[in-house]
Amino acid sequence: MSMFDGILDREVTRKEFLATLAVALVSLFGISSLLGILSGKSHQGSRPGYGQGDYGE
Repeated sequence: MSMFDGILDREVTRKEFLATLAVALVSLFGISSLLGILSGKSHQGSRPGYGQGDYGE
């Protein structure tokens, strides 16, 4: 736990904190997901919704 104690006890500026937060978010969600969110495109399939397809599909 000493590694985490060192990180948590370190004083950082607001700029360093925001940069670290941005890197953590990009790592967590992935670059492609972030670009999809920013561009507003949906990653849903092209299949029709319930009741709009052929019977039995």
